[in-house]
Order: sequence, then C-alpha cells, then structure tokens
Amino acid sequence: MRPIIVIPSRLASTRLPRKPLADIGGLPMIVRVAKRALEAKIGKVVVAAGDQEILDAVSKLEGVQGVLTDSSLASGSDRVHAALQQVDPDGEHDVVINLQGDLPLIEPASLTAVLEPLKQGDFDIGTLAAPVQSEWERNAEQVVKIACDFGTASVARALYFSRLPIPWGAGLHWHHVGVYAWRRQALERFVSLPPSALERRESLEQLRALEAGMTIGCARIEHAPQGVDTPQDLERVRELV
Repeated sequence: MRPIIVIPSRLASTRLPRKPLADIGGLPMIVRVAKRALEAKIGKVVVAAGDQEILDAVSKLEGVQGVLTDSSLASGSDRVHAALQQVDPDGEHDVVINLQGDLPLIEPASLTAVLEPLKQGDFDIGTLAAPVQSEWERNAEQVVKIACDFGTASVARALYFSRLPIPWGAGLHWHHVGVYAWRRQALERFVSLPPSALERRESLEQLRALEAGMTIGCARIEHAPQGVDTPQDLERVRELV
C-alpha cells in the first residue's frame, strides 16, 4: 500500500467555533494533529483546509502540505476527496487515511493500526474501535458504538454503527474512533453517492457506505483518544496536555 494522510479542517463549527485554531498548550489544535500524523511516519501528510487561516497555522510545519478546499463542502470525506484531486491527481497513493482534525491526542500507532483491516482482509474501509470503559460512555449519544465482535482477533467486520449502545445483551461494547483508511476507489464511489436514509436518521456518515454494500473493518485499539467537540472537551484536553 502507498498511503497518504489527509486531515480535513474548517473553522465553521456550531458547538465550538474556530475549533482548529484553539490553543492547546501553546499550539493550535490543527498543528498538534498534524504533528501526530507526522510522527506516525506512514506517508505524506496533507491538511485539507476550508479556510486560509488554517493553512497559515500549519505553514511552518516541515513535511505538511496545506491545500485550500471549498469551504461549503458537506463533509470531511468530501474535503479529503477534493484535496486528493489537487495533491495526487494521478492516483499514486492507493490508500488515504482520513484523520479528523479534532483528535490532538491520537496516538501515532493508531494511524498504523487503521491500515490493518486493509492488509488483513478485503475491506473497502478501515477504522478504529476501542472498548467502552464506563456506563456514561456506553450511553452517551455523542459516543458512536459499533456492532462487531473481535473474539481473539485484532480486526473485526463492522455490522452497524449507532449512537445507541449496540448490540443488546451482556458483553463488551465498542467505541468508534472516527479515523478511516479508505481504498482510493472506495472513497471515489462514496462521495458520488447521495446521503442515505440511515445516515440521515443517525447522523452518521459511515452508514452510507454500509447501505451501499461497502465493507468496513475495525482495528482494535486499547483506548479511545479524547476528541474535541465542545468547550468542555477542549478544557479536558488542555488539562491532559
């Protein structure tokens, strides 16, 4: 595989405006995410920005390429796809890792792990799953859960994603970490599809892929990184840093 990491980022955010530029220990959040991507040493790192200020923030990071994309694009996947048309129009990179710009504490090893489903199986997309650690995490709507069963394996097929605690019954629940490794052809197909019924109902983009018959493999990691979606999340990450 010849992977590339693309980090989609835009300033517009309903719950935390200008989130990518939020200061965390003296660095903008987008810079911290890009530095984690570089530390993974997987391949080229691109920041796909919807705003020039984001590109200005990462301009001095050696090894990171910034690309300005249409600020009105509907999703991170669309932004990643648009950036690829600029930085790799000939398709040299056959796998693209979509790293969310609000994961400043992501472990570089997790970016290696997300490639495992594509290495081990004939999956269209790879993503990450971590065991749910608390009742709050299990029931929180903002924590997406995955119906999958690892058994003794390190990779499992995702059967469904929901904001509800699925599956029912005793046993582990899995917290979805929103990092994706796309086969290039799968991303091309995905962005050509309209939003699906279950995607709109659950407000989860990955359900569009499942409804279209695409396969998603989950790589197991031990802990879900703290993301930043609200002012409270930002304060928590600042404390951890």
